[in-house]
Amino acid sequence: QVRLVESGGGLVQAGDSLSLSCAAAGRTFNFGAMAWFRQAPGKRREFVGSIKWSGGSTYYADSVKARFTISRDIAKNTEYLQMNNLKPEDTAVYYCAATLLFKPLNYYSGYDWGYWGQGTQVTVSS
Repeated sequence: QVRLVESGGGLVQAGDSLSLSCAAAGRTFNFGAMAWFRQAPGKRREFVGSIKWSGGSTYYADSVKARFTISRDIAKNTEYLQMNNLKPEDTAVYYCAATLLFKPLNYYSGYDWGYWGQGTQVTVSS
């Protein structure tokens, strides 16, 4: 079994930075990749970015590229999302996800992410 727990959400002002963490427990040694998604009120869940669990390469949505950075600490079984220059449109519930599948990062579909955290709220005020 795999369990993912996000932390670090909160209320910030536009232009601020915030870091999220996702602690994983269970079969992390089998992870192909981890990712972050977000869902704003009334909108569909959208992909934010992903990271190869073993190699550490990353892939981002255009909307967050150059502002967000994903990293992971294998020893701590934790994925991170560093968010800089936050904008009100970044307001959403942020979810971490993991997959046991091994694909190029840009080949994963939404259905490939078999494990999800419970989400953490990020609110950016203008």
